[in-house]
Amino acid sequence: MALDQSFVGRTYPPTPAYEVGREKIREFAEAVGDTHPAYVDAEAARALGHADVIAPPTFVFSITYRAAGEVVRDPKLGLDYSRVVHGDQKFSYVRPVRAGDRLTVTSTIEAVKSLAGNDIVDIRGDVHDETGELVVTALTKLVARAAEEA
Repeated sequence: MALDQSFVGRTYPPTPAYEVGREKIREFAEAVGDTHPAYVDAEAARALGHADVIAPPTFVFSITYRAAGEVVRDPKLGLDYSRVVHGDQKFSYVRPVRAGDRLTVTSTIEAVKSLAGNDIVDIRGDVHDETGELVVTALTKLVARAAEEA
C-alpha cells in the first residue's frame, strides 16, 4: 500500500528534552572509534573554543531517530516498519552538541514517494537546545522495501 502523500509537510510535536552527558559522549565516541580529545577532555575542548566536551557529529542520530519513530508509528501514514531499512542520513550543524545541552527534536515529513514498489519517506529532525536555538538538522531517509511476490 502506498504511503499517504498528504503527510508531506506534517510536523510532529517536539520530543521531551534529552540531556547530553559527558559520559554518554565518551561512550558514543568510544563505540564509533573516534579518539578526538575534544570528545573526552574538557581542557582539549576549551582549547578549541568550546565550554565543555563536544559530541561526535553522528551523536544526535540516536535522538533524531527516536523522534522519527513517532512518524514511523503513525498508523495513518501507512509505513510498514517490518520492511524498513535506513536509506540515508545527513546532518547540517549550526554548532556542535555540547555536554549539558538539553535537546528536543521536532520531526517533519519532507517527502513521501514510491519507487519500484518501495515506499520512501524523508524525515527532517530539527534539534533545538533549551533556549530554542537550532543546533543541528538531521535528514533521515527510510525505505520500506516492496513486498515480495508470492
